Amino acid sequence: MKIIEQIKQPIQNEMEFFEVKFKASMISKVSLLNRITHYIVKRKGKQMRPMFVFLVAKMVSNGNFKEKTYRGAATIELIHTATLVHDDVVDDSNRRRGFFSLNALWKNKIAVLVGDFLLSKGLLLSIDNDDFDILKHISIAVREMSEGELLQIEKARQLDITEDVYFDIIRKKTATLIAACTAIGASSVDADKDEVEKMRKFGEIIGIAFQIKDDLFDYGDDKIGKPIGIDIKEQKMTLPLIYTLNNCSKKEKKWLINSVKKYNQDKIRVKEVIAFVKENGGIDYSIKKMKEYQTKAFDILNTYPESPYKESLSTLVNYVIEREK
Repeated sequence: MKIIEQIKQPIQNEMEFFEVKFKASMISKVSLLNRITHYIVKRKGKQMRPMFVFLVAKMVSNGNFKEKTYRGAATIELIHTATLVHDDVVDDSNRRRGFFSLNALWKNKIAVLVGDFLLSKGLLLSIDNDDFDILKHISIAVREMSEGELLQIEKARQLDITEDVYFDIIRKKTATLIAACTAIGASSVDADKDEVEKMRKFGEIIGIAFQIKDDLFDYGDDKIGKPIGIDIKEQKMTLPLIYTLNNCSKKEKKWLINSVKKYNQDKIRVKEVIAFVKENGGIDYSIKKMKEYQTKAFDILNTYPESPYKESLSTLVNYVIEREK
């Protein structure tokens, strides 16, 4: 966690103030709801998304800051938390960040209602303050995240995914929310339309690199906290597998597709698939693509003068592709 503290350093005061505001944004008159949201706040993650909002806002405005920036960060975190709660229900997952998930403790019905509550709180925070630019970025992100997840489910059934479709899925499923963070950061300090779009693109690029890194964990080892082969077991077509399918013989391709379709729960077969992907360049190719996106992110960052905020964003870009979990 040391690297995260280093990244936070230039916005430490803002992050501490944000904690208070974020907690206040979830208050309700229903005591059960307050008990659950208290549990959510207590088990917060790294809070990378608010960090993106604050660092971008500070970088593009030469250190200036507005109350609107806090609202933007709180809106993002509320929406993000809502999607995680709903994801745990959809995936029937009992753990989140090492803690019990809401559905494990309070069952699915309550978890879905809490997710809906958080979603509405996030949207109302923008509406009540006439932050319609923030609302637009968030609404686009929620739409694209839903489309991305559904596209991935559709393609998992057919196993006919191309590299272009894969990038479309991860742009929508993962990158769109980080793109909303960076766009909102710029928009909240009155950056012009072109600069907001430039920062949106910056976030999208980082989000794509982030997801490729996540996909690579499936071929790593058990130390990362995510069981290896889980994507294969869930029939998710990720970049290492797509590349390998497109660059092997017909016989090998048939074996791979058959393995993912019919033997995805067989531990030995899954290990064989992982070994085959590694031997046939799937990992090396994915790392190469991830580093291309890292370079694109730095190309955008390098259009800005040196500042502690730019430096933290640079560290954050490196962290995204070098993290171990």
